[in-house]
Amino acid sequence: MTIIANPGLERRLKSENTGEVLFDGFTRARYATDASSYQIMPLGVVVPKTVDQAERAIAVARAEGVTVLPRGGGTSQCGQTVNQSLVIDCSKYLNAILVLDAAEKRCIVEPGIVLDELNRQLKPHGLWFPVDVSTASRATIGGMTGNNSCGTRSLRYGTTRDNIYSVDAVLPDGRPAHFGAVSADLSELAPDSPLRPIAKSLLALGEREADEIAARFPKVQRRVGGYNIDEFVPKNTKHNLAHILVGSEGTLAFTTKVELKLWPALGKRLVGVCHFGQFYEAMNAAQHLVKLRPIAVELIDKTMLDLARAIPLFRSTIEKFVREEPEAILLVEFDEGADENARRMSELVELMGDLGFSWDKIGAKWGGVVEVADPALQTAIADVRASGLNIMMSMKDERKPVSFIEDCAVPLEHLAEYTDKLTQVFEKYGTRGTWYAHASVGCLHVRPVLNLKLEKDLKAMRAIAEEAFALVRQFKGSHSGEHGDGIVRSEFHEPMFGSRIVRAFGEVKALFDPNMVFNPGKIVGAPKFDDRAYLRFGPEYGVSDMKPALD
Repeated sequence: MTIIANPGLERRLKSENTGEVLFDGFTRARYATDASSYQIMPLGVVVPKTVDQAERAIAVARAEGVTVLPRGGGTSQCGQTVNQSLVIDCSKYLNAILVLDAAEKRCIVEPGIVLDELNRQLKPHGLWFPVDVSTASRATIGGMTGNNSCGTRSLRYGTTRDNIYSVDAVLPDGRPAHFGAVSADLSELAPDSPLRPIAKSLLALGEREADEIAARFPKVQRRVGGYNIDEFVPKNTKHNLAHILVGSEGTLAFTTKVELKLWPALGKRLVGVCHFGQFYEAMNAAQHLVKLRPIAVELIDKTMLDLARAIPLFRSTIEKFVREEPEAILLVEFDEGADENARRMSELVELMGDLGFSWDKIGAKWGGVVEVADPALQTAIADVRASGLNIMMSMKDERKPVSFIEDCAVPLEHLAEYTDKLTQVFEKYGTRGTWYAHASVGCLHVRPVLNLKLEKDLKAMRAIAEEAFALVRQFKGSHSGEHGDGIVRSEFHEPMFGSRIVRAFGEVKALFDPNMVFNPGKIVGAPKFDDRAYLRFGPEYGVSDMKPALD
């Protein structure tokens, strides 16, 4: 979609010292995309060097009647970080650790700090922030907060929401506010705090909708859809106001500081590579393997293994830990000290045998465990797993794995049946899926292979999404298990949560941002997810019949 730059807005932003102001076509085009299938040209980009500059940029945008899009690394899979807005990029300068309390295992950071850099600075203190997303080399803490990111080891450490103490943010009207834990009487908030009326309304909403929340919110760990209004139902503990911002995708406030819960760094681990002769059997086994209390159970399917073997960078690693030609493997990781790791590995081997798997069988029950104790090989395996998306996209075909139902999550007891029925849906529309990721929590990264340049595949995407989300609801799962809502999922909130909860989401947006200043069209009031006006291959796109000399 073509959006014309606003020269008056550009001049005012420069005159009021808001940081680097970039309205040239090249820069705007770079910020028009993220890691999703969407492309929306922004009005312009501001890269503030201080929080004060960011606040001034928001004030200018508000005065000029334009919307604001907070942005970090742009790693979102669902189109959260593209919009017809003024982009404020925190990643270049707002990336410091402001406070580190190693004894209390806490730190306060600016929103633009990248996860890998944060953990590099925490490592000398024996600490880390354990929401270990595969995009850790570029994902920012502000973005992870806005998305409620999860990561590989959420089975032990939980999601971003579980690891945030407080958030400082700027409200759409420009007032700063501190979002932290409060009692039901709001005694922690000053009488003139801008959060007092907001918190009072959130608690009233939580009390009013408590029964509906209990009935409609999925009972799975991986639920990052909508707003976290479940935090505000009546309970005997404090309510954390920060949790309404976690997963809000920059639609409610502009984050300036995040206070994080830290954990002791990982120790010497032991990994069991469980091999399976049938994908269904791997999915069915996951519910049993988690009973051994590993810190992670990660899936890699045959498609990804085959593609990785074809890439020189990964070929030697695959040869070291994969035996023969499995249909799927599950990486089961323990971190309990040497003796306990060895005991649980023994239990894992025994459990696989009890489930009927053996190296000397053929077919579905072929399989067993390859033990990996070498830290260097463990790191190489983790690199393969973290590179899953890049490996999948190496597929030499006009059709590519497309992210739109990628991170649905279902209870583990339904995982095998869900994946089996979803595979049947893919076959119905003449395609197949690629599978990897978090079997431990029933959240698999599955991407149907489609060519979105073609109208028939665009129609197939709509049909697959509707049928997949219906399956998720059937199995009491979450249609948004890790990657958030953005443009992809927001359209489907009503069938997922019901009209009453969707109205409550609208109340939250209106409570914070009645003038729709921050990132409109996400979570509330979203467009159709397959609207070509927002896709990279838009209505003006035509398939060329040119035959290139080179591939």
